[in-house]
This record gives sequence, structure tokens and C-alpha cells, in this order.
Amino acid sequence: MTLHLRLNNLRKLLKLRPQISLRATSQYHTQDGVYGCGIAAMTRPGTSIKQQDDAGIENRIKNSNLYRLVSAYREHGHRKATVDPLNLHNNTETVDILNPELYGLQHKAMYDTHGIVNMVESSAQLSDIIEFLENTYSGTISAEFSHLPTQAEREWFAEHFEKSRQTQLTNEEKINLAKLMLESQVYDRFVANKFSTVKRYGGEGAEPMMAFFSETFKIASTHEMTNVVLCMHHRGRLNLLTGQLNLPAVVTFNKMRGKPEFPSGTSATGDVLSHLYQSVDLDMGGEKPLHVTMIPNPSHLEAATSVATGKARSKQQRNNTGAYTRAPAESLQDDVLCLHVHGDASLTGQGVAAEGLAMSEIPHFYVCGSVHLIVNNQIGFTTEKQYGRSSKYCSDIAKIASCPVIHVNADHPEDIVRATRLALDYRLKFQRDIFIDLVCYRRWGHNEMDDPSMTQPLMYDVINNRENIPDKYAKHIVDIGVCEKSVLDLAVQERTDTLSEQLQSLSSYIPEPFYLEKQWSGIVQPRSYLTSWDTGVDVDLLKYIGARSVTIGDNFNIHPRLLKTHVESRLEKLKEGTALDWATAEALALGSLLLQGHDVRISGQDVGRGTFSQRHAMLVDQKTDRTHIPLNCLIENQTHHLEVVNSLLSEEAVLGFEYGMSIDHPMRLVIWEAQFGDFFNGAQIIIDTFICSGES
Repeated sequence: MTLHLRLNNLRKLLKLRPQISLRATSQYHTQDGVYGCGIAAMTRPGTSIKQQDDAGIENRIKNSNLYRLVSAYREHGHRKATVDPLNLHNNTETVDILNPELYGLQHKAMYDTHGIVNMVESSAQLSDIIEFLENTYSGTISAEFSHLPTQAEREWFAEHFEKSRQTQLTNEEKINLAKLMLESQVYDRFVANKFSTVKRYGGEGAEPMMAFFSETFKIASTHEMTNVVLCMHHRGRLNLLTGQLNLPAVVTFNKMRGKPEFPSGTSATGDVLSHLYQSVDLDMGGEKPLHVTMIPNPSHLEAATSVATGKARSKQQRNNTGAYTRAPAESLQDDVLCLHVHGDASLTGQGVAAEGLAMSEIPHFYVCGSVHLIVNNQIGFTTEKQYGRSSKYCSDIAKIASCPVIHVNADHPEDIVRATRLALDYRLKFQRDIFIDLVCYRRWGHNEMDDPSMTQPLMYDVINNRENIPDKYAKHIVDIGVCEKSVLDLAVQERTDTLSEQLQSLSSYIPEPFYLEKQWSGIVQPRSYLTSWDTGVDVDLLKYIGARSVTIGDNFNIHPRLLKTHVESRLEKLKEGTALDWATAEALALGSLLLQGHDVRISGQDVGRGTFSQRHAMLVDQKTDRTHIPLNCLIENQTHHLEVVNSLLSEEAVLGFEYGMSIDHPMRLVIWEAQFGDFFNGAQIIIDTFICSGES
């Protein structure tokens, strides 16, 4: 029998419900039912940027050697930048390619800057141009972006980075910046005084990170984003929680006294102080509140990164934005921002960080780009950077995904504001990941009870004899007349008074429930007895689902082997109603969930076909390579979908991502399939620190 006749016979067999057309009209991205892959079907922003005008190109040709020098600074200027606030590891190498004598340029000659360098002046002497380039690329802030994948991105980044160095903060912004850092410092000093034996993992030495969060939240709100999902290590975590994320300080004081964060009678064991989290609506001046979620953080550093990305992706699915943007939109709608805060040692040492970056632009894992902040203490526990990585920078891992990097000296807090604004502009423009490397220091040891001078005597001699960053900046803005000292003193006193009031309330503090709310309302904790459920589905409906699970369109060129062993075989089993195989039973279960109003996501290595060639949830046209997912064409105008995710060859990051998808919404079934029985052990950290711990 010819393939054509066999297909016609199959179509006759499939007329189980004549009112349903053979090929339901897909509402999503392709005609073949592929779901959650908008990145492949739509134009991402920033891909068609205004190129250099004719006059600029002509000037580049005329002054080609000057253009070569400027390009050299853009690519290599970071190699001589002074971004270490301790001045222990600042670059001292001679970068020959930045020597203007190599380019035959005259120091006193005037050069047209149009199309070459983004200075305020339309023409300048070479000495002024070099001074500008030194301050921009080789000073207390620098950037790496020559590895960006498109010329449009490189041109855009150079222009905006150079212009950002010429912008000044307003007096109000400087005062707010000083207050943010001083208030963070107040929390650390207050806790050190009242709970002197507690390991708080304070933010001392990295206080400018608070400006990063403040700017990010304001910009996200201004651009009408609805959600920020944040993962963060322990250092400075409590400062952010009790500051900008509005977690009452008494919650942290309660944990410091060794008490649980849950109400009595709750079936939960709680977690340690430095793993606390928050979910809060912030009024940042936008039309709507900005919902910020800081996810729980295990002691296994970097494990939370893919969890946060997965949760961000889930929020996009709930909002029909990001890769779930509904056609016929011209570009991906963007209302969820994912933030990753890394430590320098963990970012380079933990492989899950590289796995997460590897998936950052893969369909079904893409979240329109994340913003990464590295709190670069320049040391691990006691391991210095020359023993902690083989690369020059801890941020070099960003080049896996061709992400730009901005290096900032923490002693210059205004630069972190500029860097954050540029990073958010880039993220919003190109919807790609970007890194800020905040080079700072750790005021104490790995924790406040540790003596770091045993292993880093020189580093801590410098730290112990220098002025703290918040105090130094506060003195600076007072000295230049931005504000009176009393303005900042008042902010410090008000923060101290608030913390004192919170501490006084500790004796009467009773934890309130903060779980199973909003979309999780109606979900209850497990009871001490077993519950049985009627999960049966009407037989005729199961037969219909089974038949539709192997339905192919008139013009679909199925593999001849699958036509016999998958399509015909399944239809025959459905007809007889016996000897159903695992894959058929699975298709019936998933299809019934879709029709009952539940989205389903199945992820893992080769899950579409199935490792043992058993599932075939996705079929590939043998002539066009197009993918068809029959379960997304069960009925016309289907509203709930199966997302089939053939993942990259990763276990830990992928399971973390899927766990993040699952904890955002209870009405979606998220499945991760280990390719072989023992492959789950590659994801053991996620199983131990999130899945099992989450149940307790």
C-alpha cells in the first residue's frame, strides 16, 4: 500500500468526532502547534539599529588611524583600568596597542570626532581625545564588549557607554545614593552590636550594590514591568531584605534568637538566617506596583540561578509575554526581569553557572535576557583569585553567551549607578544578558566570626586601615556642597530608631503565615492521613485524545517507520482498547490535563522523541524539518498547551529551571525527565537543596 493511501485510510479512522476538524487552527507561533518558542518566530528588538551615517563613515575613512586607536581602547582599555578599590590587583601591564605613536597621530592636531568617538566636542586635539578614552575605558570603570555578536550591538554599546561617562547625577540622586549605603551600613553595625555572635554575612565593603537594586527597580517600574525575580547569595542579603524589600527587621532578629520563621503548628522546619526570602509589591513611582520576588537561597552557591530564571519564565507564561507573546505581535512583549547576584568565586567555580548561561538564549529557556551583578570580593573563603580561576576576570564566563561586561570600582558609587542604567538600557534594547562586575572587598572574613588575617594579612591590613565606602562617599558629597551633614545624619538616626523599635517588638513578635497565598490559595499542607482521588476520564474522550495524539495534516510528510510503528500501532491499540503501551498512556494523561485546563511542560534531554524512541510527542516533517506537536491541536482554539522541551545536555541547571517553573504556579504540570535512570544524580544538589528541602 502506498504511503498516500495509508494516510487517507488513517484519516478515515480518525473521524471519532466529526465536528472537530482534522487540523485545528493553532493560535500559537506556528501552524504546527509548537508552544513557547516565540523567540524563533518573532523579531527581537535592537536587531535593526540605525547604522553610522555617511558622514561618519567618510570621517572614519579620512581619519582611519584615529578610528583604529579608538577601537583599540574599546577593546583593550579595560586591561589598564583601575577598578580595584584596595589597589592590590590594579592592572599595571603596558598595553602597547594603546600607544598613539603606533598610529602616526599628531598630539596637537585637531581631529573631527564625528562617527569615531562620542565626545561632546565635534572636534578635539589628540591629547584631549586620549584623555577622554583613558577616563572612559581605563579609569575606575571599564567595559568589555568587542565580543558582542553583531556590529549593531557593538556600535550601540560604545556610543552609550561613552555618553554615560559624561552624565552627572543630580544632587538629589547623590543624596539618595549616600542614604542607601549608609542605611545598609547601619543595619550591619546594629546587628553587630546587638547580636555580636551571629553570622550575618553583611554587606560591608559592597554597599554600592544597594544602588544597583534601587536603580534596577526604578527603571523596571518606569518601563511598566510587572515582576522582578531575584536570586542572591548570602552576602548583603539581609541588608537588602530589611531595606528595599521591606522585610520587617524583627523577622531577622527572631531568627537570630534561634526561633522559627513559621507560625506554631506549621509543618515546616524553616531555614537558616542567610537563606530568608521575600515576595513584595513595591511602589517605585510607576503606574502599577512592581512585584519583587527574592527566591530562597541554599548554601550551595549558584544553585538558585537557574531556579530564578525558571520562575521568571513561568511568570511570562502566565502573562502571555516573553516567548509566550501571542501572535501577531511584531516583537516579544517584555514585563518580567530576572536578576542574578553572584559571588566572584562561586561564579567561576560552580559549573551550574556555566550551564545557566549556556541555556540563556535557547528556545524554551529564554527569558528576554537577565541582568547579572557580581559582588566581587576578590576572594573566596580564604582562596585568592589566582587560585580560584584560570581567567583574568571572574566575569570571563559571561563570554560563553557573548554577554557584555561592565567593571566598576566600588570606591566610586556613582559609577555603579551609571553602569546599572546602561545595563538595563542594553537588556531592554536587545533582550540579552549583561554583567556588572562590582569590584569591592569583604570587610570581615567569610563570616563575622572568622579572622581573615590568618591567610590574607596584606589584604586585611589595607582593609582595616581604610575608610568605609559609605562614610567616604557621604563625606565627599558634604565637602562639595551637595547637602549638609545633618541631612545624612538624620537618615542614619531614623534607620537606627526603626531597627531599635523592631528589636523592642521582638518579645511580642508572632510569625505570620506567608505561604500558600495568591495563586497558591486553596492549596493545603499534607495531612496525616491518605487521600484518594477519582482521576478517571470518560473512555470515549480518552479514545479521542489518543487518536488526536497521532493526527497529522494533509501536507505533513511523516517518517514511514513512524507511520507504521507509532501512528497505525496506536490507533489499532485504541480501537482494541488493550495492551496500551507507556507512551500511549502518557499521551492520554497529558491530553486530558490539557482539555481540563492545565498547561503541561515536559523537559529533559531528547524528550520530544524519547530516549528509547517511544514518545514521539513531536513529529518532524521529513521534507521541511518543521515540527508538529499533535497534542496542541486537540481542539480548535485550544487554550492550554504542551510545551515540549528538548533540553541542553545538563541536569542540574535544567532541573533547577523546571523547579523554578513549578513553584510559581500550582495549576501547571512541570515534568523533568532524567534521560537514563541514574542521570538524576547530576542534579542531586537541586533535589537536596530545593525539592526535598522545599517539602520540609
